[in-house]
Amino acid sequence: MKKTSTAAILALSAACVFSTGAKAQEAYFPIVAKGFSHQFWQAVKAGADKAAKANGVKITFEGPETEAQIDKQTDILNAAIAKKPQGLGFAALDSKAQVPALKKAATAGIPIVAFDSGVDSDLPLTTCSTDNKTAAAAAADKMAEAIGGKGEIAAEIHDQTSATGIGRRDGFLNRIKEKYPDIKVVEVQYANDALKAADDIKAMLQAHPNIKGIFASNEGAAIGLAVALKESGKKIVGIGFDSGKTQKDAIKSGALLGSITQNPVGIGECVVNSLAKAVKGEKLPKIIDTGYYWYDKNNMNDPKIAAVLYD
Repeated sequence: MKKTSTAAILALSAACVFSTGAKAQEAYFPIVAKGFSHQFWQAVKAGADKAAKANGVKITFEGPETEAQIDKQTDILNAAIAKKPQGLGFAALDSKAQVPALKKAATAGIPIVAFDSGVDSDLPLTTCSTDNKTAAAAAADKMAEAIGGKGEIAAEIHDQTSATGIGRRDGFLNRIKEKYPDIKVVEVQYANDALKAADDIKAMLQAHPNIKGIFASNEGAAIGLAVALKESGKKIVGIGFDSGKTQKDAIKSGALLGSITQNPVGIGECVVNSLAKAVKGEKLPKIIDTGYYWYDKNNMNDPKIAAVLYD
């Protein structure tokens, strides 16, 4: 399939804007997220709503009930495109499968801004996202430090189809492989749902009784990790990703060592601000890094950290 270049997208977008007389303050942007099952998405929505008000635009925030529903997300995406909006925000559950739908949007002259997870295409004008590989590598460094640089560890990754799942898995595993030869990764499992993640992790602990630490790559996986450690009575190093009340409470209690948090409100703001700029014909960078932070019970009350945590 022939790719549409960024320059062509911009030209199409400009043509659409000028032919309709649309202005940024009159624009409508559907924002299609991965789902609503985690508080992370509510925080992204809060940022998007804030930016929509600031830019004088109308948005809708949509997504499937769970992050396992790739086909349903594609249906939502196609329905959003059919409304002929002035711009589209999209967080892909599958970095490849949803490219054909995005191509329809680009052909119609609809500017696309990806967020959280990018796609295997140059169709989005920009992607508002954490540098997931770098953030997960930081989690690997924290794990290595906590277990003394040697021993068995495992990982629970939220999926193996999205850019976030792939990036966090590879960022964590590659850092361990490259920097810590005395650490052995004995198992990697996949679950986005907290209950399945908990079952996976309890099975890991039974199969590998010498595990010293486990990394969980998103809110659901991290909640599952906290539950599994509590139910199994195992005292190992647990490191999560994202935030949410359950994960924060687990860190405060010492059940988990800490987590990497993204900036979900900032991601939501970035999407809408970028679409508003695209409608005005402004050029956007290919990637907008929205940042990440390590947090644990010692720095959770730091104003800079507290600002990017959510319940």
